[in-house]
Amino acid sequence: MRIAIPAEDDRGLESNVSGHFGRAKYFVFVDVEDNEIKGYEVVEVPFEEHGPGDLPSFVKEHGGEVVLAYGMGRKAMSYFNELGIAVVTGAYGPIKDVVKAFIEQVLEVDPNWKEKIEWEKEHRGECGEH
Repeated sequence: MRIAIPAEDDRGLESNVSGHFGRAKYFVFVDVEDNEIKGYEVVEVPFEEHGPGDLPSFVKEHGGEVVLAYGMGRKAMSYFNELGIAVVTGAYGPIKDVVKAFIEQVLEVDPNWKEKIEWEKEHRGECGEH
């Protein structure tokens, strides 16, 4: 299984999950076999601006089968679903810990991520597509 996680920086498993999926500059692709992390790859997002479907296609091109993210808009979720990629939202913290918890089926997610993102948009004037 290959898990894709939007990252705050390029430190790989030591990075934190990005709080804003659509603005992540890096994705960490983690390879999992037999419930163990076997390797990972840090990939810089190749575009400054992106349109609908660009990030899901980017993840698909890099073999992502599951996306663990903090927040994500409905359109992006829909694109991922159309590509057969599962999405888990509300994930936060160090990527290594998030992946291990996901593998062990004990991942705790923030159930209030939507409200927090809505609050940020209202106070920063950001778009709601990501």
